[in-house]
Amino acid sequence: MTHVEDELNSQPECWARAAGEAAGLGGALPVPGERVAVVGCGTSYFMAQAFAALREGAGQGETDAFAASEFPAGRTYDRVLALTRSGTTTEVLHLLAGLEGHTRTTAITADPDTPVMAAADEIVVLDYADERSVVQTRFATTALTLLRAHLGLHPDAAVADARTALAAELPEGLVECGQFTFLGRGWTVGLANEAGLKMREASLSWTEAYPAMEYRHGPISITTAGTATWMFGEAPDGLAEQVRATGGLWIEGRLDPLAELVRAQRLAVAVAAARGLDPDRPRHLTRSVILAP
Repeated sequence: MTHVEDELNSQPECWARAAGEAAGLGGALPVPGERVAVVGCGTSYFMAQAFAALREGAGQGETDAFAASEFPAGRTYDRVLALTRSGTTTEVLHLLAGLEGHTRTTAITADPDTPVMAAADEIVVLDYADERSVVQTRFATTALTLLRAHLGLHPDAAVADARTALAAELPEGLVECGQFTFLGRGWTVGLANEAGLKMREASLSWTEAYPAMEYRHGPISITTAGTATWMFGEAPDGLAEQVRATGGLWIEGRLDPLAELVRAQRLAVAVAAARGLDPDRPRHLTRSVILAP
């Protein structure tokens, strides 16, 4: 078993632990009414997108998401929340250093022995969700579970759905597809983006991700036999029928959307295996991007 398989299989236990810890974190995480920016790189950026949509949708305050390198320096926030598995990513550390002394910062990380521990005002460590794999799975979903629970939006069914996602067979014909499109709405757009990234990282697949209502505005033109379109959450009316009419494979997300992401992680590993690739050694990637001064 690869590291990434081992780690993605542990997600139900990690989620249960994170959900139980959320209530005890107090002011370390954004509180209602704060104007918040959530930042990250790669997978963490897509989790930031999901949380920002969840928080603002819950009426807890204006919440924006940025890649750490694209943070708008002239804009003011009550708090900046950084998601960083490694605690060493250059763009995140540079941003936190620039905010020191005038904007409250929180970092969620997996490694307590890294520079981020001294770079943020508040630290949340999810060391039990750390990973050996370059390809992120359980840290990202555990951090988002923590944040969902902090908002009071972690459903009881999520952990059970994650176990179902790990146990159930993938849909017939899915692994053999040559192109994959992931769709979301609201907070699940971030999950769709992350599913696409997992497929590119682990299996070198041709993948795309869009807000579901945007799919009709051009992207559906690539859909045909041998392609798959996967919906995270409830689909817009009529979209499934339109995709099926093209000859493409429609995958309906029936589980909690975060559990659907677990299924997509499994797909990435399965496609990698079918193509003779090692998902623990993704091409041109390292566990953390650390840039020279």
